[in-house]
Amino acid sequence: MFSQLGDKLQDIFKDLRGHGTISESNVNDALRHVRLALLEADVDFQVAKNFVARVKEKALGEEVLRSITPGQQIVKIFHEELTVLLGGNAAPLNLEKPARILMVGLNGAGKTTSAAKLARLLKKQGHSPRLVAMDLQRPAAIEQLATLGRQIDVPVFTPAPNEKDVLRAAAAAVAVVAGRGASENVGDRGYSIDIFDTAGRQEIDQPLIEELKRLREFLQPQEILLVADAATGQQAVSVATHFNDALQITGIVLTKLDGDARGGAALSMREVTQRPIKFAGIGEKLDQFETFVPDRLAGRILGMGDIVGLVEKAAEAVDEEEAERLERKLRTAKFDFNDFLAQFKMMRKLGPLENILGMLPGVSNVPGLSVDDRQLRRIEAIVLSMTPQERTRPDILNARRRQRIARGSGRTVTEVNDLLQRFNQMRKLMKNTGKMKKMMAQMARMQK
Repeated sequence: MFSQLGDKLQDIFKDLRGHGTISESNVNDALRHVRLALLEADVDFQVAKNFVARVKEKALGEEVLRSITPGQQIVKIFHEELTVLLGGNAAPLNLEKPARILMVGLNGAGKTTSAAKLARLLKKQGHSPRLVAMDLQRPAAIEQLATLGRQIDVPVFTPAPNEKDVLRAAAAAVAVVAGRGASENVGDRGYSIDIFDTAGRQEIDQPLIEELKRLREFLQPQEILLVADAATGQQAVSVATHFNDALQITGIVLTKLDGDARGGAALSMREVTQRPIKFAGIGEKLDQFETFVPDRLAGRILGMGDIVGLVEKAAEAVDEEEAERLERKLRTAKFDFNDFLAQFKMMRKLGPLENILGMLPGVSNVPGLSVDDRQLRRIEAIVLSMTPQERTRPDILNARRRQRIARGSGRTVTEVNDLLQRFNQMRKLMKNTGKMKKMMAQMARMQK
């Protein structure tokens, strides 16, 4: 996500920070490169132009140019303006009762999956969501939503078989909420938020818009969230404009951010619609969905990291007792391959490792420090090919055992030997905290 843009911007500002004094010429030259980087990242032309103009106006102020660290001051201004461009503060959902969320967008953007991801997130926050299937056009859409609902243990309302009237289906869903004599407390019925998954089309057409307008008028939802595929770039911006003009959306859910190295759609959509980006899909799994926090994302783009986000992910995913147990074993050099696998699983819970690296300040643009997930899977295959005894006592891995492990994992004996050598070095280095810096350098070389 944003890797292409982030790398270029970090290079531009690295050069700017290197100047002890900065002139108007330096600033103009840097901002010209910034504008090109934004356009190459698929940011809307007018959005890029206006953004650079705002940065330039502040960057050429006397206070900045005459400061002790003018380069740092300009990066700070850029970070502030990038945060504003992305939406300023994070925008919470309006969950006043009756809490109804309408998910809209084109086919293929990920509406159904995003509806389930949102339901899962709200459930984790202590709410009781219900998914409501309103896509009566796409074959198997209702069954897909029902399947996702079972996976996350969230109730799903499905319309009557062969139902084609979306208003009648919506009325049936609302009637369940009304209870027909049931308790007035929504919580007593098992859910407090309704998330409506609506139909889409391959492209925007009038019948789709009219159907959504009728549904909006009937449901009076507190939130109308446009689900947009970030990887479609300028098309996503056009889609957002059309849906906003027709439905007055309240927010945007950006999907497939993990597959878009440019990220221009995220930087453009907030500006052209004046509606906040509320959530971001960062992977295919149901837990790869997060609240969109503009200042954190701005920091990640500029290589400043997102320590708060990383801590939140770790607190959510990592078992504290297990982490302490592994730490104790590392310090005493009793760390074995069973612990190694446990550490792997713990890391996987944090999400894609490239995303984790991007959250560490200054790490995303360190040469040679990257994570090849295929290499990690190969290492895992080698460890899984060991017997329980071999994992517990790595010292017994003689030549014959290593050959067997290589055959079982589909790797070479050289790769098995390399892993064992690194594993032993890690145990020794971890025992001596004074050698941690050397270990980090070795980790970088391991990925080459």
